[in-house]
Amino acid sequence: MEYTDELGKITIEKNGQAVECDVLFTFNCDELGKNYVGYTDHSIAENGRKNIYVSSYNPFIGLEELEAITDPDELAMVQDVLSEIDKAK
Repeated sequence: MEYTDELGKITIEKNGQAVECDVLFTFNCDELGKNYVGYTDHSIAENGRKNIYVSSYNPFIGLEELEAITDPDELAMVQDVLSEIDKAK
């Protein structure tokens, strides 16, 4: 896996409204052949931490079309990546 810190913004739809989010990082998983983006809308979760979302995307299209991650194995891999990033801070 390769990680890249990204600075930029994307707009997502949340509860029917456009929300601007800050891009935090991108990474690719060679094993799955997919690219992922981590971003935040700066909302705070019940545990007091900032919400971070991760979606997959097609690098040839860009970050305009994000795809939800629904496969349990893929979700576990993303959770592992987030844990690694959290430990590195």
